[in-house]
Amino acid sequence: MQYVNLGLRLIAFGVMAFFLSCESGDKRKEENAEDTVNVAQLTLNEETAKRIFELPTHCLTIEYPNKLGQVLGNEADLKSPKVLRPIFYGCFDWHSSVHGYWSIVRLLRQYPELDSDGKVRQLLKSHITKENLAVELAFFQDKNNLNFERTYGWAWLFKLQQELKSWRDVDAQEWVETLQPLVDLLSERTQQYLSKLVYPIRTGQHDNTAFSLTLMYEYAEETGDMALLNVVKTNSIRFFKQDKNCDLAYEPSGYDFLSPCLEEAYLMSKVMSKDEYQNWLVNFMPILFETEIDTLQPAIVSDRTDGKLVHLDGLNFSRANCLYGIAQVLPELQHTLVPLANTHIDFSLKNISGDDYMGSHWLGSFALLALSNR
Repeated sequence: MQYVNLGLRLIAFGVMAFFLSCESGDKRKEENAEDTVNVAQLTLNEETAKRIFELPTHCLTIEYPNKLGQVLGNEADLKSPKVLRPIFYGCFDWHSSVHGYWSIVRLLRQYPELDSDGKVRQLLKSHITKENLAVELAFFQDKNNLNFERTYGWAWLFKLQQELKSWRDVDAQEWVETLQPLVDLLSERTQQYLSKLVYPIRTGQHDNTAFSLTLMYEYAEETGDMALLNVVKTNSIRFFKQDKNCDLAYEPSGYDFLSPCLEEAYLMSKVMSKDEYQNWLVNFMPILFETEIDTLQPAIVSDRTDGKLVHLDGLNFSRANCLYGIAQVLPELQHTLVPLANTHIDFSLKNISGDDYMGSHWLGSFALLALSNR
């Protein structure tokens, strides 16, 4: 009996030692992960703001190369980007120009010294005029382009308008008034479109439904566009409430700059109550509740001059944005999601300045979106 008791005690001790070593190992892994990322460099400070600010201010007046993305009704539609869209003609395509403006406005609000000589403000004043908006509006009212930039570009325009409306600045309020007719038109079209969209679009690129709805929800909530807010919330629930077991093992695809799983998870954190959301997320992405998420590693870009392959840097930023947002709603996940987000930003942040134009014309906005959420 004495030997049996001794044996049981040894077994108990061994089990205890095993769990203690696992706990210690997990702690060391967390500490080592933190050591590999300089968290201080991931803060939106003046130096980082300047790096990001230079990207859209450089390209807002670069007309070529340009991806027009329009449908031609006849030969009269063959016009230069600046003639077609005198506000948003730079930065390679319409949506990149729009979120370039958003980046500029957001950074000027926080760091006005970035435009100490007023040149950027003057550029915005010369572009965002009622005369230029009339041309942009006419383009969207052309029967051949009713769906142009749906819904990605529309969502970024809402985000720009949200930023302008919340800026207590005389010029900003004038720009709000100028842009509002186009914003109102696209708000109405969004409401009509969502009522007809039977299934959400779950890709990792521009037409991802969840990403656009997140930006639209933020705009509508802050500006009081209740019709848009209700439609976005209702359809988000309709599209995604029954989803289960989204598998990160299938991500990313080669051209992704959005995570289908995480964008959906982030959107639902906005349209559900906290308790309802937690229950939903456990079923939708149970991996987020694990102590380690080995399947979610920063994506690698093999060729920075390839406009599609460089999307993966954007994926690292958009993943981080989602992870930060989810952790804000469910603080109990911060100890795993925040370091993971930090790792993703750190992996790609060094690439956003001095980079090839295929990345530099747009990546800064996605870095800013993530850093702002952090």
